[in-house]
Order: sequence, then C-alpha cells, then structure tokens
Amino acid sequence: MIKSKIKMKKYVLDLKVSSVERINERNVLIKLTDDKPFPEMLPGQFVEVRVDGSPSTFLRRPISINFLDCERNELWLLVAAIGEGTRALARLHAGDILNCVLPLGNGFTPVRRPGERVLLVGGGVGVAPLLYYGKQIREAGGDPVFLLGARTAADLAEVELFKAYGRVCITTEDGSAGEKGFVTNHSVLVSEHFDHISTCGPKPMMMAVAHYARKASIPCEASLENMMACGVGACLCCVEKTTEGNLCVCKEGPVFDTRRLLWGK
Repeated sequence: MIKSKIKMKKYVLDLKVSSVERINERNVLIKLTDDKPFPEMLPGQFVEVRVDGSPSTFLRRPISINFLDCERNELWLLVAAIGEGTRALARLHAGDILNCVLPLGNGFTPVRRPGERVLLVGGGVGVAPLLYYGKQIREAGGDPVFLLGARTAADLAEVELFKAYGRVCITTEDGSAGEKGFVTNHSVLVSEHFDHISTCGPKPMMMAVAHYARKASIPCEASLENMMACGVGACLCCVEKTTEGNLCVCKEGPVFDTRRLLWGK
C-alpha cells in the first residue's frame, strides 16, 4: 500500500442537521446535509466543528468523518459526548445549523490491489473513521475485517453498519460480547493473515496494535486523536514526536505509518 498526500481545497460550510440519533449512553450520530453536493472527502480525514451555544467552548472541535452518503448527500459524525463542547453537539436537533471546516488532514492509504486483506482495529469512538474506510476498501476490491473493542456490549457502536462491508470481530473487557479481553487478545490475530492494519482509538490500544504489527512484519497505520484546535497546523497544540521531528497531527496526519512514530522507541 502506497500513500501519497493529496492537496484538497478546504471549505467552511453551514450544514443543516438532518438527524441526531442516540447510539448508546455515550455516543450520538449526527447526520448533516447541504443544498449542494459535498466535496470529495477521504476516509481518515476530519472536520473542525464550531460549537455554538456553549459559553465555555471557544475552540472548534475536531470530529472524524464517520461516513459520507453521496446518494442522500449526508455527512455523518459520530460524537462521544464527554466534554462541554461535545455535550452541546449532542443536544443538536434536526434543522439546526452546524458550521464546519472540511475536509482536513490526510486519510488512510487506499487499497491498491484486489483481494488485499486489511484489518481495521477500533476502540471506543475511535471506530468512527473505520466505517467509511471499510466501504472504500470493499469498493476497491479489498477484503476488510473489522476488529472492534469496547468495555461492555453496551459501549459498542454501529456494529450492524460495519457488517455491511466486512466481517466483524468483537472484544469486550467484561466478556459481554465477542471474546473477552482487549483487541490484541482476539484469536483472529493468531488464526489469520493480513496484508495491512489500520487502527484508531485510545493511544494505549493503538500502541499495542502497532507493537503487534511490528512483530508480525505487517504495515500499520494509526489515526491519532491528539487535541486539534485549528486543523491547519497553526496552533501547535497537536504536535507529535516522530522520526522526522515534531509534526502537527492535524496537518501531517491524523493518519501516520506507525513506523514514523516514536512509540516504544
């Protein structure tokens, strides 16, 4: 898999909320639409959302692109309502307007050959960018397998949607769904071979996945979730140490080949 950076025009759009769906106790799925067709967006890219109606939220919030439904002209954002800003987003209703800057960052590497087997590993709300990526892999003739981890069955999100594009493997820490344990404990890592691994979620989980990939000599990409306030590399709050020095995750990532990261080095 060969990755190249593509310069894409950025847009500032006032998007209309078409629906807000409560996925579970923590997460909501916000679907946005516009009068014009959405510009091209790549799996792994993100949007910067302005949070209105929250006096304590001054900076935009980075949200991964969960899915782009071109037929319905809808952009999906899977949001974990864990802070003041994201809780305000969770209170949106159909018909509200959400100002977004998009598309931002560099996405996952596209599949280059039919039959390529890609393991997509997600934890918590980190599963969000993997749905759109799985769709892209399937349409390119690849074979996506999803490995989703959560604390309990109640914390899993969009499992049925993932099944539309590939096989879904699950781990939960309490054993209430799938295999008990962490994603790196799942039997699929022992019983099957993959040509590439992509991961997004809590940093300790991604580091463990990267470690497994390195030992197995499998190329691996990780979508980092550093705090990204500006989205264009100006504020420097999302800097990550890499083999090439300090890089802004919002501009050089959020997706990185894990060999470029100083995890465990």
